[in-house]
Amino acid sequence: MDVDAVSSNTVTVRSVTVVSIASFAYLLFSAFLVGFKSDQVVLVVLFNLLFYASAITRKFITGFSIFVVYWIIYDYMKAFPNYEYATVHIADIYNFEKHLFGVHFQGKLLTPNEYFRLNGTTFLDILTGIFYLCWIPVPMGFAVYLFFTRRRQFLLFLLTFVLVNFIGFIVYYTFPAAPPWYVQYHGFAFHQLTAGNTAGLAKFDAYFNVSIFKSIYSKGSNVFAAMPSLHSSYPVIVLYYGLRNKLGKGNIFFGIVMAGIWFSAVYLSHHYIVDVLAGILCAAIGITLFNITLSKVAPFRRFIDNYENLIK
Repeated sequence: MDVDAVSSNTVTVRSVTVVSIASFAYLLFSAFLVGFKSDQVVLVVLFNLLFYASAITRKFITGFSIFVVYWIIYDYMKAFPNYEYATVHIADIYNFEKHLFGVHFQGKLLTPNEYFRLNGTTFLDILTGIFYLCWIPVPMGFAVYLFFTRRRQFLLFLLTFVLVNFIGFIVYYTFPAAPPWYVQYHGFAFHQLTAGNTAGLAKFDAYFNVSIFKSIYSKGSNVFAAMPSLHSSYPVIVLYYGLRNKLGKGNIFFGIVMAGIWFSAVYLSHHYIVDVLAGILCAAIGITLFNITLSKVAPFRRFIDNYENLIK
């Protein structure tokens, strides 16, 4: 999308034309590539509402277009399953996890996921569910806060977020990996049409008689994308920018959420510990690469400067 055409303080014929064409093209291409879904209409309607509502909402959605592009790319991954490009790792990563972090219980060596599955509690089922509900709202809420207080940091945060995701996507396609719940339900045999599964989160849904996580995981782009755990990457990025912006007690909250999501990923059988560690490493690499690019590549700094001016 032509950012210059959609981010002025007034709506012009050009901006209306660009937004209209982009909206229609997105819906048409999405229907062709991944099939028509109501989520696509919601995204287009929300974008258009914010664009036309006022100058501040127009600037807001122009800045958040960075995240919109990421979301679209993530959605389009459904059309290109990673298991078609590389061998899916199931038994090897399971055994590697057991070798590094195996827990002896009742005469057997278990992965931490298996141990927690046998020794979980209702309290932890609820607590981990709450933490797992934070993995998108907390980063997005933080982004909203930065938009209204520190526009440049808002852009840097979103661009870092997207870069870390792209690094994760590269690993997804070079090292497809099954999550722990897959082994629990399907063993070590590869079944390419396996649907997403709520795993331990089913207990949260059942306790509150809701289908929050069932609806979320039914829309997953790929079951075999457990390595790295991007759920574990996101709170690292949030905490990094929280510390960078000296948010004080807010960083204590971010730190608690980060540790909670890491633990929950393993407790709920959505990730191995090695997946979580890979997610942390992915975030560290992304943050480092972004900072190097920002400091060394002048055209990129100019891009940031221009983008910041558009949303001020």
